[in-house]
Amino acid sequence: MDVHEHSDEALGTSRVTWGAAAQATLHCLTGCAIGEVLGMVIGTSVGLHNGATVVLSIALAFVFGYALTMRGVVRAGLPFRQALKVAFAADTVSIAVMELIDNAVVLAVPGAMDAGITSLLFWSSLAFSLVVAFVLTTPLNRVMMGRGKGHAVVHAYHH
Repeated sequence: MDVHEHSDEALGTSRVTWGAAAQATLHCLTGCAIGEVLGMVIGTSVGLHNGATVVLSIALAFVFGYALTMRGVVRAGLPFRQALKVAFAADTVSIAVMELIDNAVVLAVPGAMDAGITSLLFWSSLAFSLVVAFVLTTPLNRVMMGRGKGHAVVHAYHH
């Protein structure tokens, strides 16, 4: 056994493929991106302070992230309250890490938050931030899934 196999086993990821982790991250990113983009567009359009825009974006990312997970779990037959618990268990860490990363990236791009929604700088920095968040969150989701946490919680309810 080489060093990489041993570290995969120690992390509990040897049975979770990178493809499965990427798929789970993409699912999470979809909800995050909807909320993030909506929050940035609303905040920027109405002239909110950058801090308020970021808070709005984060709040909406959690709402849409949880909603997408709950939609599938409720469709599988779980009652609303139990579906909400599953969504919290499945998505909270992933969404929080994604939001930390993508907002940090957007805030780090000079002028991005003040560029306005008609600006290429605004949209390209937002798109870039979501790509960075995806790339950096996928390994985290792989480790969590390997330990039966995060998106692994939802897989029991998929048909």
